Amino acid sequence: MPSGRVHEAINLSVLGLATAAYWAYRQDLEVPQPVAAAFMGSYLLGTFLITPDLDLAEQQVRAKGRWGWMGWFWVPYGWMFAHRGLSHTWIVGPLTRILYLGAMGMVVYWLFSALSSYLGLSIHLQPRFNTPPQEVLWALALGYYASQWLHLIADGIWPDAGRILRGRRRR
Repeated sequence: MPSGRVHEAINLSVLGLATAAYWAYRQDLEVPQPVAAAFMGSYLLGTFLITPDLDLAEQQVRAKGRWGWMGWFWVPYGWMFAHRGLSHTWIVGPLTRILYLGAMGMVVYWLFSALSSYLGLSIHLQPRFNTPPQEVLWALALGYYASQWLHLIADGIWPDAGRILRGRRRR
């Protein structure tokens, strides 16, 4: 199986080719720059920070190291998911990491709120989010999933691998 460096090299090579094609055909494609930037940003996020190999977070994983002192944040994720198990599936795997990140963010928010209340501080965080346009949201999802799928392909995991393997066992 490829190392973290190889996964990153594959993803960056594909992104470089996609970027070159975008610049060459941008008038014909009519993809707005915010959509292209959203795709690229989430693709890079999925390549360097939120990878399928975070299920090995107890070990030295490149993505975990990039989180710096917050790398510990991914250790429970590694406890929850066996390496190349559910975390290495095509649809659910990437979704588990996003949901985990959101859940942990909510826990941190709750702990901060409880601590400030306990200490008698009047800090009231009221996060406000402006929802980006739908095409930007789709570009964010597509960029993230594309980076995850390239990782899985490099690991030899195809979308129909389970069906193919089950079919071979019957013969």
